[in-house]
Amino acid sequence: MAEGSVFKRCSCRDRDGRKLGNRCPRLRRPSGAWSPAHGRWAYQLELPTHLGKPRRQLRRSTFDTRDAATADRDQAKALLALAGDDPAVAAEIADMLLTVAIGAPLPDRDTIARRVRAGLPATVTTTVGEYLQSWLASRRNLRSVQPNTMLAYESHIRTHLVPHLGAIPLVKLRVEHIEAMFTAIADRSTALEVARQSDDPAVRASVRGMRTTRPASMHRIRATLRKALNDAIRRGNNRLIDFNPAAHIELPSGVRPKARVWTANAVQRWRDTGERPSPVMVWTPQQAGAFLDHAEEHDPALYPLFTLILHRGLRRGEAVGLTDTAVDLDNSLISITQQMATHGYTPVIKKVKSESGNRIMALASITRTVLRAHHARRATWKLAAGHTWPDTGLFFVQPDGQPWHPNTVTDRFEALVRDADLPPIRLHDLRHCAATYLKAAGADLKDIQELLGHSSAAMTDVYTSVIAELDVERAKAEAAAKLLPRRRKRAA
Repeated sequence: MAEGSVFKRCSCRDRDGRKLGNRCPRLRRPSGAWSPAHGRWAYQLELPTHLGKPRRQLRRSTFDTRDAATADRDQAKALLALAGDDPAVAAEIADMLLTVAIGAPLPDRDTIARRVRAGLPATVTTTVGEYLQSWLASRRNLRSVQPNTMLAYESHIRTHLVPHLGAIPLVKLRVEHIEAMFTAIADRSTALEVARQSDDPAVRASVRGMRTTRPASMHRIRATLRKALNDAIRRGNNRLIDFNPAAHIELPSGVRPKARVWTANAVQRWRDTGERPSPVMVWTPQQAGAFLDHAEEHDPALYPLFTLILHRGLRRGEAVGLTDTAVDLDNSLISITQQMATHGYTPVIKKVKSESGNRIMALASITRTVLRAHHARRATWKLAAGHTWPDTGLFFVQPDGQPWHPNTVTDRFEALVRDADLPPIRLHDLRHCAATYLKAAGADLKDIQELLGHSSAAMTDVYTSVIAELDVERAKAEAAAKLLPRRRKRAA
């Protein structure tokens, strides 16, 4: 490494107006020693270059003493020494040195050392976005990280963390920044809900396909950020930060909202105010039947899919991804082995969510009848299409044989609900309906858990707790209340 030179320079100019720099005769005494009364101390240092690029030097001046200039030069040399034998890193550090403003201090050596040892670019600051991307890349190489966990990390980082926090220097990330992010996320979700309830079709269309972020999702986003920042602390000598602000964030409870039934009073209040009793709503059997009647008449291509979800509680992706080989109409059975998910907007066939999701379920006779009719109708579509009919292997397809896009199924469902003048529920809430009706019909919690493909009964209980609002349970409540002796009868 070059030693570099320390010298004095000034701002004097010659008769032509050109700066003299270190050539000014007033900088030295007659003896040749530096003059203490004129000029400022400076230094220059030969810098590493990128391959094929010309020579370059670091020149810094305006120091009051020789010792100050020497110390600054030595710090620059110490920073360059961090590259070791790696010329690319040395060139990066040189790039960084050249960007330091005149009069500004050089970057702290220990900070840059941590970045270099961590394999990060040797710039003055690492942004949250840069760190999260490098952290994500490191997680991809770990076998202990499940694919679904990686998808969640990628989604949280791409959708929320980078857009809101990405430009902030990692070392300057504070609790206030993260709180502002979650406030913005909550405000966006509120705006989406308001737009979905709008009387203006254009407003509703403008938010179609956009997803709100519920409290439970916010907790998972915070967990991703907290994990990433904890790893930045746990790097030992390479630690990038000393404090994890994500560990000090308080969020609303992530408890799953309880399902509520669209009773007559609830429907009337919704019509008057647009308010829903809960984010998770369930139709009464009469409302569900009215929906199927409307779908059969106005969307016969998707009517069988909606019927299957309502009768057997499939997830959207499980229904859209159901294969021909998984449907055994002769024995009234279907097998759930895969689903059609979306990565961004791109449909992707993947395995079911968990081992418990891999299941076989029986079909009621009415369900089998609807699926047989769909199978026959599909044969007429195929005959009409001829050689252009694609062989997708999927049971539910469009009239041209193409697969259904999951988002299209959701859009068509929501349009049918509006056109039928029914109180709104989400497509996913058809699973809640199926669980609720099963419970009302006498199925126990374990049976429903296995049907829905849940790994624990606690999840299923959230689906079926709504049953208290159904007529069958009200009748039980009446019978139980009448068992209690009272001294006098109350007015009816």
